[in-house]
Amino acid sequence: MVRPGPVRRGEVYLVGLGPTHGGEIRKTRPCVVVSPDELNAHLQTFIVAPMTTGEHAYPFRVPCRFQGQSGYVVLDQIRTVDRERLVRRLGRIAPATLQSALLTLQEMFAP
Repeated sequence: MVRPGPVRRGEVYLVGLGPTHGGEIRKTRPCVVVSPDELNAHLQTFIVAPMTTGEHAYPFRVPCRFQGQSGYVVLDQIRTVDRERLVRRLGRIAPATLQSALLTLQEMFAP
């Protein structure tokens, strides 16, 4: 588990996503925090989007480059996780990638 302290939007954590069901993304993998800092400061849970190095570009997947690898932020698989699922902090995604992800989320949930 990650030590107590602030978890911030745009940070990438290694997150234990299991157990899962059906087509949910499995295992422990990098996830980017997309919940706002105002929530993150007061809750034990965080909204995260898994990251994948898969090569398939699907709608609502934002291309990204992180730690020298190309992949996607998988916004169609966002989920809320407890702080206990955060294994360790890996870094931050680029500001332009975060902005693109947040705009895509806005499009996904717009009426």
